[in-house]
Amino acid sequence: MDVSFFFFLPPPCLIAAILMASLKAFYVYTYVASAWLAVQGFFLATAPKFIVTLLLDDSRVQPTDIEAYLSRSLGLTLLAIAMLIISLSGLLPLTSPTDAISVEETDARAPYAVSALLITTLLHGALAFYNYTCYVSTSQTAMALGMVGSTIVAATGVWCLLFATDKGRISRRTGADKRTSGFPFKNTEADKRHPERKQL
Repeated sequence: MDVSFFFFLPPPCLIAAILMASLKAFYVYTYVASAWLAVQGFFLATAPKFIVTLLLDDSRVQPTDIEAYLSRSLGLTLLAIAMLIISLSGLLPLTSPTDAISVEETDARAPYAVSALLITTLLHGALAFYNYTCYVSTSQTAMALGMVGSTIVAATGVWCLLFATDKGRISRRTGADKRTSGFPFKNTEADKRHPERKQL
């Protein structure tokens, strides 16, 4: 049995469900991406020789000192990136706690929120692709689980980039998004109220 899969376990679905129920999608993405990197970084920083030993294919027992050093450095880097994601997205209360954080590019409290979202989405997409190529060549379960976790985080990031970074044009009267069209369905109620707008 390959025990190395514990290193690449995706973030708990329960935490994501709780966050999704109470927070916006951007908040969920930020917390899940940070948690995913922090879990990987914690294990790499605290037990680098154990992690390297799990991933070794050859018969030597202990990893070299340089492998342990590079693992620990990567772990600390992942922890730093996890903290940067939280701070650049504006989730740390650096201003008045009564103001809500938005992911608009003009938001003065989080001017780098969209940039952090884009960069971390690209990072997780690259990690998912790299884990996939490693899994195809080595067939290690750890790489497959890492691929699944990174793919989930990257897909959430793409969703946030597409749908959560713009408020749209919301009508104050009806609450509907004004950018939507009636294609391929007709809005007969609107045609009844405004016959002058009816087109062929």
